[in-house]
Amino acid sequence: MADDGGGRANETRTLILQILTGRWFTVFASFLVMAASGATYMFGLYSGTIKSSLGYDQTTLNLISFCKDWGANAGVIPGLIHELTPPSFVLAVGAVLNFSGYFMIWLAVSGKIPKPKVWQMCLYICIGANSQAFSNTATLVTCVKNFPASRGVVLGILKGYQGLSSAIITQIYHAVYGNHIKGLILLIASLPAALSFAFVSTIRLMNGSHQKEKEEQTVFYNFLYISLGLAGFLMIIIILEKLLNFTQIEFIGSGAIAVLLFFLQLAVVIKEEFNLRKLKKQAMDVHPNPEIPPPSPPSTTEESSSEKQISCLSNMFHPPERGEDYTIPQALLSIDMLVLILSAICGLGGSLTAVDNLGQIGVSLGYPIKSLSTFISLLSIWNYLGRVAAGSISESLLNKYKFPRPLMLTLILILSCLGHLLIAFNIKNSLYVASIIVGFCLGAQWALLHTIISELFGLKHYSTLFNFAGVASPLGSYLLNVRVTGHLYDKEAERKMAAMGIERKAGEELNCVGVECFRLAFIIVAGVSLFGSLVSFMLVIRTRKFYRTDIYKKFREEAEAVD
Repeated sequence: MADDGGGRANETRTLILQILTGRWFTVFASFLVMAASGATYMFGLYSGTIKSSLGYDQTTLNLISFCKDWGANAGVIPGLIHELTPPSFVLAVGAVLNFSGYFMIWLAVSGKIPKPKVWQMCLYICIGANSQAFSNTATLVTCVKNFPASRGVVLGILKGYQGLSSAIITQIYHAVYGNHIKGLILLIASLPAALSFAFVSTIRLMNGSHQKEKEEQTVFYNFLYISLGLAGFLMIIIILEKLLNFTQIEFIGSGAIAVLLFFLQLAVVIKEEFNLRKLKKQAMDVHPNPEIPPPSPPSTTEESSSEKQISCLSNMFHPPERGEDYTIPQALLSIDMLVLILSAICGLGGSLTAVDNLGQIGVSLGYPIKSLSTFISLLSIWNYLGRVAAGSISESLLNKYKFPRPLMLTLILILSCLGHLLIAFNIKNSLYVASIIVGFCLGAQWALLHTIISELFGLKHYSTLFNFAGVASPLGSYLLNVRVTGHLYDKEAERKMAAMGIERKAGEELNCVGVECFRLAFIIVAGVSLFGSLVSFMLVIRTRKFYRTDIYKKFREEAEAVD
């Protein structure tokens, strides 16, 4: 009896160890890190505090916003670091950057340090936001390489949680700090860093799976259903918050339920690892002493790949077929990449302009202050839905009907124009609808951009390539947010002050009230987004033959060979 008890205890310990070191727990840890890494999408919630505490005008605030976007998407360095180091190192560096940058911002707005110069604030937020590029690289690249044949739904859920993170963090913030916005900045300095350090050794590259592609996708759809339930709960809470005045106790209750719903995914992890353990035991019973096969010779694809890369520079203008592993210069100089980047500059730049100015737009259009967190949460939830829809629906359409992903990107860019026009013309309560459309389109664009890059240029240098393409986002943000929106807002604010005979004092914030403040800017943004859709349609034409083929065939064959 004692031996039976000892055997069961050993089995339990072995199962727990298998769960904690398995591929599915790596996925869960990646979800958790991504669910706390979307602080950049909350800028509209705390930007007003930065503006009022430090006495900035809109152009200065938008310059800080641009530095945030630049930091969040300047991922070439983390991508190159990931080529040379394990994901754990990338994640640890990101955690340090997150705490350092946002903690300095908290010190500045709380008055605990002397008022920093504008360039210092730009540097602080750039450092803090750059942590997002590190966490993105560590989690996305790891999971895509661990599950290459399911990359569409994998990227959709991971990027979805990043989009949903601002709604999750908002609930936690209200539960912990009430309505103290400066406390929110401290929370986004500490929570993502703590989670990254907690899972620094968990998120890692692993060998081939013992599960078939359909089994893997079933598990990911289970994760997806839980995340949809969480998003639905948060949507209900947002509606209730709009109708009722929540006390801090009620926020604590809603925050606890949101965290509990998220952790339901652990049940999926435990179930899958238990099933895998059962399959291994059955295999051992049938073949108690399996012969170890001799090491397989290098595959012809690896040989040809190494031959092709003897001279990176000589092959720079002779790329392989679409879907094969491109070198970094081959991918960056390809027409497909240039078209993708140009469409991303137009689409992501326009969407980020709306996101970063959402708080100021709400104030200028006369919405109550309590509505600002509603806009941010709505945007966050629909950002999430855009990411998971673009990932899972595009994956399903591609598998069933060979529907090309670039065509879905084109349609999303056209839809985003509607959101920008709603902001420009301010139909009654249209900002709620605009938040939904802009959030959905922003999330969908990110998920599609990352997936298309992995499909066209291969996975070998994916960590660098998807980060390089992400630089298009801050470029678009600088042009449309700083140079267009911020400039036109300040010009209109100064015109209104002059008409009222008011003179702005030095160090005083510059505010504009009225639909004219953002109208012209967002008409321009809508036009640029429409141009981006035309550019992305060029990629549809260029890749139509590629997407008619079975683009994941080689990954299925490799998985079968491993099994």
